[in-house]
Amino acid sequence: MADIVLLDGGMGQELIHRSSQPPSPLWSARVMMDEPHIVEAVHREYIDAGALVLTLNSYSATPERLARDASADLFEPLQAKAIAIARAARGDRTITIAGCLSPLYGSYHPEWAPSFEECLATYRRIVAEQRDAVDVFLCETLSSIKEVRAAVQAAVESGKPVWCGMSVNDTDGTKLRSGEDLERAASAAGEAGAEAVLINCSWPEAVTQGQAVLARTGLAHGGYANGFTKADTLQIGGTVSGLTARTDLGPEAYADHAMRWIDAGAMIVGGCCEVGPAHIAHLAERLVAEGHVLKGALK
Repeated sequence: MADIVLLDGGMGQELIHRSSQPPSPLWSARVMMDEPHIVEAVHREYIDAGALVLTLNSYSATPERLARDASADLFEPLQAKAIAIARAARGDRTITIAGCLSPLYGSYHPEWAPSFEECLATYRRIVAEQRDAVDVFLCETLSSIKEVRAAVQAAVESGKPVWCGMSVNDTDGTKLRSGEDLERAASAAGEAGAEAVLINCSWPEAVTQGQAVLARTGLAHGGYANGFTKADTLQIGGTVSGLTARTDLGPEAYADHAMRWIDAGAMIVGGCCEVGPAHIAHLAERLVAEGHVLKGALK
């Protein structure tokens, strides 16, 4: 049986479900500003569920999003807050903290990504805020090769391990949401220095389809799917209130999908939007029952 890195699950949707505030364009960053205790509680629940990697709750705290939806002056304070909350949730337990490099303007719309040079400059700013506090960098939900190259390069410059998560077409797991080939994107991530490539924030069926593609890179690979019925209807600057969750992805069904990824050679699994602590707890139980050893790092 293989060693498996078990990530946490989705943070943003968990916060929205628990928050007393309506969804905002700032999504998880707004909850962190107004109700930081909820963020820490969710982190702790994922650890209790068996996750050995916590990702910083800084997904929507990019300079571009903050300048558009709030104030650019919030960038450094929110990055520092995400780090402090993750550290508090970890306490003295042996848990990996992952930095977060997300789409700069919003998810699922690669056409909004600026030039490679602009992406690289911003990702370097984010890395500078996070690098002293994290054990690994997790690039997430990247939907174009340009974003992949920029995020991975900036993260690799930190000297920390880098895992690159890409979002694919829900009905064709071999294509990024930009329409570019997943194989080209995964190869670009490897060439830029990523030690692992993943598919995230896509239907679990698409994650399954893409594992064979990722395996061809020779890198460690894996995935963490979302539970949305359709995600790419989310508009830049909009809120998640218009998105709906699938009703066929309870903890047992989600674990069934994740075990298929592992059967295809995946070494890193977890959950994304609408995949919560109960899903991760059931997945951890399944993995252990089948003889896998859970870890927080590849090496």
